[in-house]
Amino acid sequence: NCYYYMFSSCTSLEDAPALPATTLADACYWSMFYACKSLVNAPALPATTLAQDCYNQMFVYCHSLKEAPALPATTLAYHCYDQMFKYCTSLVNAPELPATTLADGCYSSMFYECTSLVNAPALPATDLADYCYSNMFARTSLVNAPVLPATTLASFCYTNMFGGCTSLVNAPELPATTLASNCYYGMFSGCTSLVNAPELPATTLALSCYRTMFKGCT
Repeated sequence: NCYYYMFSSCTSLEDAPALPATTLADACYWSMFYACKSLVNAPALPATTLAQDCYNQMFVYCHSLKEAPALPATTLAYHCYDQMFKYCTSLVNAPELPATTLADGCYSSMFYECTSLVNAPALPATDLADYCYSNMFARTSLVNAPVLPATTLASFCYTNMFGGCTSLVNAPELPATTLASNCYYGMFSGCTSLVNAPELPATTLALSCYRTMFKGCT
């Protein structure tokens, strides 16, 4: 918790200090710039191996932030990017997310209500984790969904991933044949522009796997 909430609600802060650390600790940057509404430039984040909750809520309510820093990490940790850019309403470009092995809740609500975000980064992971993508792009302006290549799912992995994405017209292919409890729960809930649903090839289902998956898709 070394920098926990360090600049929280510093509403006049425009530039962040350099953060050169490559070895992180649990919750080290948690909410560091929370509600810094004038922050324009995010610091470089060079770490490639993350720690539990290290970037959790780091830039929540940074309404002036347009560009996300590069996130080169390939080894993720428990809830490492959870809510990292939540409510960053000016964020236009998401960073590349090269990790192929995920951790529980790693991307949960990462871009929640980033209303200027139109394009999603590639998500190459085939080895998923519980809650890994839950609410990741919920209530954004996403037009094109990323490819989701995983064939074996985890509990709540795609829960509400695109909930309220009213500009989303086409759903990604969902090739998974091994499901998990609540895996697709609310995935496209409130996607009122969605025209075509994906094929769902699984023949063996899991508890609440498709619950409210297309709720409100009029």
